[in-house]
Amino acid sequence: MTEKHYLTDVQTLRKQARQHIDDGAVTAGYTADAQMVIKLLNDALATELVCVLRYRRHYFMAQGIQSKSIADEFLVHANEEQGHADQIARRIVQLGGEPDFSPDSLSGRSHAEYVEGDSLVDMIKEDLVAERIAIDSYREMVQYLGDSDPTTRTMLEGILAVEEEHADELADLLQGRIAEASS
Repeated sequence: MTEKHYLTDVQTLRKQARQHIDDGAVTAGYTADAQMVIKLLNDALATELVCVLRYRRHYFMAQGIQSKSIADEFLVHANEEQGHADQIARRIVQLGGEPDFSPDSLSGRSHAEYVEGDSLVDMIKEDLVAERIAIDSYREMVQYLGDSDPTTRTMLEGILAVEEEHADELADLLQGRIAEASS
């Protein structure tokens, strides 16, 4: 027999909302380890910021025939990664934490590496590797959170979907560049 879940009565909800009011969005119903989630999010923030920097460098360094369209794609990805960083930083604050933008520890906390790449193909490969790392990292975070923090999980699922799109686009670009080189 399945267990029924009953909704909390309005009076109890009102009473609970007034307790621990300094905790902001983190209510008694929040079941995740907020400090661990903040740490995971700060690592994800570092990953996004490293990706922004790498994509921006690739945008400016892309050279050669037909590099303009690829450079434009790098810039689009950089801007989307910055949007992810902003979402993550906002969520860290909602959970009562502080987003860590410290340049001194950024690369050490990032899951992705900052690899410059010597050619357009190398740049695409490095960006694709970083996207694949982000995909696995976000997937693991989503699984870790489960139902304990649906707001953070939903945010990460949205970011994960964009990272998968980036990886798909980069794989297509890479296949196009390799096909051009062998013609």
